[in-house]
This record gives sequence, structure tokens and C-alpha cells, in this order.
Amino acid sequence: LGVMYATGQGVKQDYAKAVELFQKAADQGSADAQSNLGLMYATGQEVKQDYAKALELFQKAAEQGDAAAQYNLGVMYERGQEVKQDYAKVLELYKKAADKGYALAQYNLGVMYANGRGVKRDYAKAAELYKKSAEQGVAAAQLNLGVMYVTGQGVKKDKIKAYQLWMKAAKQGNATAQGNLDVLCRQSPWVCK
Repeated sequence: LGVMYATGQGVKQDYAKAVELFQKAADQGSADAQSNLGLMYATGQEVKQDYAKALELFQKAAEQGDAAAQYNLGVMYERGQEVKQDYAKVLELYKKAADKGYALAQYNLGVMYANGRGVKRDYAKAAELYKKSAEQGVAAAQLNLGVMYVTGQGVKKDKIKAYQLWMKAAKQGNATAQGNLDVLCRQSPWVCK
């Protein structure tokens, strides 16, 4: 019900009511509610932004195996929000969420492997993670995987696959993908037919 009020599904959107309902469910140990309420505190949506409270709620939900909470807790460790920046912890949390199929965790983990941040650089692993995330519609993953197909990093060069991925990202409004398509179509017009 809290999600319905937060998103305005079937009811008038009411963040205050969503917070109230999330809090009631979180107090009863609901990992989903703890995760949703944590996100509201992290972003300051209808509540005063409070990273300490968000951290507490994400930790409770993550301990129960909530993938969204594991991802958001990983983001806090990556940014050093209310905790010391810790890439080993980020890696652990993103892996847990990614293994559960959480698309944003797969993308962020892919970025870590592509950049060698907190892990040994591994383009093939990055491409594998981007692919999983891209298949779930994450535009940034579609963009990055397309770049890998053009450059041949971690995958065999394939401009047609890059074109297809960038088209998906561009349709979601990703400006970089739109620009990449323009360049690709001017340099290799046969790809865009």
C-alpha cells in the first residue's frame, strides 16, 4: 500500500502516507519497507534527508537479503555517505544484489570491473555484467556495452550489436547513445540501414 501511495497507483500520490505506511511495515521487520523508507531518507523525499537513518534501514533490509537495500547500501559505501568509503564492502554488496538479478547492481559492478576500481580490471567480466543489466533495460548498461562492442574490449568487435544497443538506450532518452549513433552512422552507414 505504501508503494501505491508513493507511486500514485490506484490512489492519489501521497508521499506522507507512503512514509507512514513504510514506517509501520518497517517496524514489523519488513525488508521491502525498510528498503523503501531508507531510500526516502537517502533522497529526502517527504522526510528530512538523513543518511544515518537511511544507512540503518538499508542495513536491516540488506541483512534480510533485500537486493535493493544491498545495492543502495553499496552506493553509500561507494560514495562514503555516513560510512567510510570501502570498495571491498561495495564489491561484496553489489555482488550480492547482482547475483539476485538486480539490474543497477549488475551495471555498477560492471563499471567497477571496467575501471578496475576495487577489483582487478576485467573487461570480459564487465561486458558480462553490462549484458545482464542491458537485457533488463538499463540504458547506461546498453550504452557502455555498445562502446565495448565498438572497441572490442571484453567482447568481439561488432558494430551492429553496438548499433542495436545504442538504439535501445537512445529510445530511453540517453543523449550519449544518440550522439554515438550519429557518429557510427556517419562513419559506417551500412550498419544503420
